[in-house]
Amino acid sequence: MTRWRDPLPWTALALVALSVGMPWLKPVFAALFPGLDRPLYEQDTFPALVFAHVVLVGVSSGIAVVVGVAAGVAVTRPAGREFRPLVESVVAMGQTWPPVAVLAVAAPLTGFGETPALVALTVYGLLPIVRQTIAGLEAVPAAAREAAEGLGMDAGQRLRQVELPLALPVIVSGIRTSVVINIGTASVASTVGAKSLGSPIIVGLSGFNTAYVIQGALLVGLLAIVADLVFALLGRWAARWRHR
Repeated sequence: MTRWRDPLPWTALALVALSVGMPWLKPVFAALFPGLDRPLYEQDTFPALVFAHVVLVGVSSGIAVVVGVAAGVAVTRPAGREFRPLVESVVAMGQTWPPVAVLAVAAPLTGFGETPALVALTVYGLLPIVRQTIAGLEAVPAAAREAAEGLGMDAGQRLRQVELPLALPVIVSGIRTSVVINIGTASVASTVGAKSLGSPIIVGLSGFNTAYVIQGALLVGLLAIVADLVFALLGRWAARWRHR
């Protein structure tokens, strides 16, 4: 019974069904918006847009995780504590800039396409990861560190075998926030030529085609919900693994 109540499979199924079956809804959008000559976005297939969106978010989030966790670990070590205010200020600044502004700066330097989008999404996704990594490591009980030290572990072993496993649920929550934010933010990447679910949204906004905007927004919303549910599952697994 618990499996049937789990929303993740049903939400993932809805995402796949809607992306594949969107052409079948063309009569529905035509009826809802009778003034539109083209009620369905057909420049790309929706499964291709979903895949491109996932790749864009996945690559940028992967880079953000590596950089963010490494930065969070570094500033909680004795040698890096003095750099903590600088690191926190830099990553906070990255999220206070609007994504469009980051794209506007990156596009002339790297060219149009996926590269400026990856830069913008990586910068935008760092703050939650860095903050939660620091919070998770600082929340590790002093008794756990002392016990590890008493067992003869060096600093690297304590980090890998004690601190990071105990901090993992908090770190996963930061990654979860970062990924969900970037799923929505990645829609803006289509303004610099990157293929994503933002393509029908941007085209719809520029061409006053509300149907396109709804089609893209529905899939972005479902994708964000699926990602959030996946990370909620990972968070529960990390919490159980922590107590083993």
